[in-house]
Amino acid sequence: MVLITGGAGYIGSHTIVELLNNNFEVVVVDNFANSHPKAIERVKEITGKDFPFYELDVCNEADINEVFVKHKIDSVIHFAGLKAVGESVSVPLTYYQNNIDSTITLLKVMKNHNVKTMIFSSSATVYRADNPMPLVEDANLGCTNPYGWTKYMNEQIITDTVKASEGLSAVLLRYFNPIGAHESGLIGEDPSGIPNNLMPFITQTAAGIHKELSVWGDDYDTADGTCIRDYIHVCDLAAGHVAALNFCGKTKGGLADGQTAAINLGTGQGTSVLEAVKIFTETTGAKVPFAIKNRRAGDNATSFANPTKAAELLNWRTKKSFADACRDMWKWQQKNPNGYN
Repeated sequence: MVLITGGAGYIGSHTIVELLNNNFEVVVVDNFANSHPKAIERVKEITGKDFPFYELDVCNEADINEVFVKHKIDSVIHFAGLKAVGESVSVPLTYYQNNIDSTITLLKVMKNHNVKTMIFSSSATVYRADNPMPLVEDANLGCTNPYGWTKYMNEQIITDTVKASEGLSAVLLRYFNPIGAHESGLIGEDPSGIPNNLMPFITQTAAGIHKELSVWGDDYDTADGTCIRDYIHVCDLAAGHVAALNFCGKTKGGLADGQTAAINLGTGQGTSVLEAVKIFTETTGAKVPFAIKNRRAGDNATSFANPTKAAELLNWRTKKSFADACRDMWKWQQKNPNGYN
């Protein structure tokens, strides 16, 4: 049985669908700090399968221990955490306390119950901005905001714990930019307030929720002057977690006890902001008015993955295109104009 922390979130909910469709048994926990109970209901609707769910905070050791007592947990996929970069700059102590405490608590309970496998939800934000592209897993690490540092520190905490714990292994999945939604339109990204990420801002602007899309700078050293990112469909990302679990479960050729593997999950291709607007419009027919603004502090010109390691170790590759993601996100937006509310 796989424990999913933060399972009601954007990536967590899509991963549960992928796990259930691959006949894994799951138990899910979430405190709905930045997610919605309806996501759990929709996952059950999509898959036609039921599973145990507990509303709790992973930082609460007694509560999370009770889940391990009730269920025979074999592996953990750890999504739970606060995730807004801008907010992390405003309230750094909240982010450090929540994101790091939850990981330490989870590792302690895993050790007490002899659970040997963790898949950790990390991020490309752990890479320094001055690395050459595409980013490889042994590139220089370093962050520009507290959110990124919590991912960096959690990677180190997990790595050190794995080294010191007999039989434990872990995969650190470094995501690039998740976009898209489930093809049913029942689950998708549901940001609160004005979205921090490009694609939800595009879909909400196309839907008339915002007057225009703000394009933060058109004077970067890129073909059209706008920032380039590696956008990965959330369903491809979810499939990467199933591949990581299978990798840990192999007796030969997989991850050995006492080892940690950091693996990029990305497409290996970059898309600029203006290219994203163009593809979205061509795919959906929806117009996206935009305005060029001054550069935003902290944005890098270009960031995209080298996904070779994921292909070699996990036998995982992306299958969905940027246009697929636009189509799925627009369907989610139209079916859920107010998100899950």
